[in-house]
Amino acid sequence: MIDPVSTADEKAALRKVVLARRKAMPVTDRIERSLALVDHVDDLPLPPGAVVSGFWPIRDEIDPRPLLDRLRQKGHVLCLPVMVGPNLIFRRLDRDTELVPAGFGCMEPGPEAQELRPDVLLMPLAGFDARANRIGYGKAFYDNAIASLEKSGPLVRIGLAFAIQEVDRVPAEAHDKPLNGILTERGYRAFD
Repeated sequence: MIDPVSTADEKAALRKVVLARRKAMPVTDRIERSLALVDHVDDLPLPPGAVVSGFWPIRDEIDPRPLLDRLRQKGHVLCLPVMVGPNLIFRRLDRDTELVPAGFGCMEPGPEAQELRPDVLLMPLAGFDARANRIGYGKAFYDNAIASLEKSGPLVRIGLAFAIQEVDRVPAEAHDKPLNGILTERGYRAFD
């Protein structure tokens, strides 16, 4: 049986190491590597016209906005996560969507934006391993959203990260949902 206390402690320690590694990247490297995601857009396993949820980058995360713009150009409907209490919902993101400040330095579509159910989640993360496991930021927002969304149909889970965020092993717990794939500046890797 997995010891949840030691697993949580191990995740917290690993998260700290990986986030320090990401933070140490020069800003210009983060920008260039974020832009490189667009080079791999055609490798993503997205059904035509899929509703794709991205995210607004915070701190030193990889920036998905150029990728999201390319996905919009390819005919995908976009949305962003919005915190409503302890849960995430997803609101439509168009070029003219009014964005409002949210927690953690995020911007999100305001309450007038249409709520959508994404087919694909492009998710931020702290770290990932070669077995499709990810470390989030420890608040379980995406774990809870995934569990809720999967009740109403299939969901593709793709992590977005810098290649330096890969670690040898992420300790997985019963509630952790593995990624279907990871997209870094080096390309897309499927785990299915």
